[in-house]
Amino acid sequence: MIAVHYSDLWQGIARADPERPAIITSDGEMSYARFAAEAGALARHLQERGLVVGDAAAMLLYNRAEYLTFLWACLSIGVAPVAINYRYRAGEVRTLLQDCDARVLLAPTSLAHVVREANAGLDHPVAVISVDDGGPAIDGAASWTEIVHEGGAMPERAPSGADMRLYTGGTTGAPKAVVWDVDTLLHARRQSTWGIVGLEPPADLAQAVRIAVDPATPRVVTLPLPPLLHGTAQSTTMGTLALGGTVVLQSGASLDVAEALRLARAHRVTRIIVAGDAVALPFVEAIERSGRRLADLRSVLSSGMRFSDDVKRRLHAQGDVMIVDLLASSEGGPFAFGVTHRAEDLPARFVTTPETVLLDPDLNEVAPVAGALGILAFRGVLPSGYYGDPEKTARSFPVINGRRYVMPGDWARSRGDGSIELLGRLSAVVNTGGEKVFPAEVEDVLLAHPSVDDAIVFGLPDARFGESVCAMIAPVPGETIDTAALVVHLDAHLAGFKKPRHFFVRDSLGRSATGKIELARVKEDAARELAGRAAKEVVR
Repeated sequence: MIAVHYSDLWQGIARADPERPAIITSDGEMSYARFAAEAGALARHLQERGLVVGDAAAMLLYNRAEYLTFLWACLSIGVAPVAINYRYRAGEVRTLLQDCDARVLLAPTSLAHVVREANAGLDHPVAVISVDDGGPAIDGAASWTEIVHEGGAMPERAPSGADMRLYTGGTTGAPKAVVWDVDTLLHARRQSTWGIVGLEPPADLAQAVRIAVDPATPRVVTLPLPPLLHGTAQSTTMGTLALGGTVVLQSGASLDVAEALRLARAHRVTRIIVAGDAVALPFVEAIERSGRRLADLRSVLSSGMRFSDDVKRRLHAQGDVMIVDLLASSEGGPFAFGVTHRAEDLPARFVTTPETVLLDPDLNEVAPVAGALGILAFRGVLPSGYYGDPEKTARSFPVINGRRYVMPGDWARSRGDGSIELLGRLSAVVNTGGEKVFPAEVEDVLLAHPSVDDAIVFGLPDARFGESVCAMIAPVPGETIDTAALVVHLDAHLAGFKKPRHFFVRDSLGRSATGKIELARVKEDAARELAGRAAKEVVR
């Protein structure tokens, strides 16, 4: 196992090549030396506040350099960094601060009202560190600028036994913090850190530093377009720094594709992080409008979101671009990689990693023969579980024959060649008349129709069949959807019981910035419309 700690590696790079650029924003460039100095000042401040190994400090901040600096400061002293969605309202922020036992909160002055209201409802208010981004001062907050001015240093070696707490999206329930052991985190991410650039993972810290500063190591300049609180954006950004690379940040509270494109060109970005079509589509449209390819772009990475072949094809048209569609979750993985190097490789095949298996409902491993159906599971390096929730931990991380697995709840079908077809969450499976319908399978057929831009399939209660298959769909901008023609299209690809009985057309499905859809909201919306339709029929 690679026993390398992120903080120790970043310090080694800063000592070996202090002027190497670490972070670039529209405001300027931060070298590894300055990155280390500012992280050291923050580490000193947190320790003076009394924070020790095992405590937590939360970040309510968008993609600014301070986010990564604070992250490093926490890791260096064994404090768990916890990212909270900066789009949350005060009540939601308060709930997560309580849930993760945060003692400190980093926040921009533009969110002063959220911080004030969230803190007011806590039994033990958190200490606040404020980043001035033009908003009103946060009462009682320590100033980031003053903390950095006072200086300080982090320990030469980070303590062992610390963790990171990564919140799940919470689209089907309250967000839960997944607890990752920082001592094993780089080992868990070895493939997405070194393997993805064609390097063997290092055996120790000294070798990891040598790789990072070696001129022969591929140049990695990463632009994460989703918020850094997104697991893929965070892990890939941390991996870039582990390679001695440079992170370019479009440091606004919302995605500005024009500014992102300008930064990508100006700083010769080699890697773009997206969140499926929700982020990749507006970005590739901006490239196309500009009429100029991104000459330095070599890879595009995404995870956990719908990433269509059409958008991938348009990205491949930009040049020699490798697209990595990663099948992973906050709870573990990677389960599989869908890698394409050119448009001819599409559709991408999700090839499983050696630690990935399929389990039957009795939790026995299923032979990966063609057509075999099972629950996706991973048995590699895993988090310890969910913070403060042993029951949920036991359900999601079962021990089978003495070995620990993670089971996020997805079903998959083996193709018999090392690849799988992802079918979706068991909790989302529609049971209609005794037949199980996997939403992802129906969604793929819907999205193949030229008038459908987005789709989600789900079940609603049905007196006769238990549940009826339903679909909420959004048309391609400027077009309308002919549902009769859509049914004909479905007839050619799906068994009758899999076809949606009810369609609900919306201009947009309201995906979040990370590409997710709140299923409960969609179901409530559809149920209201269905009830309205029924009422009209009664009146007639």
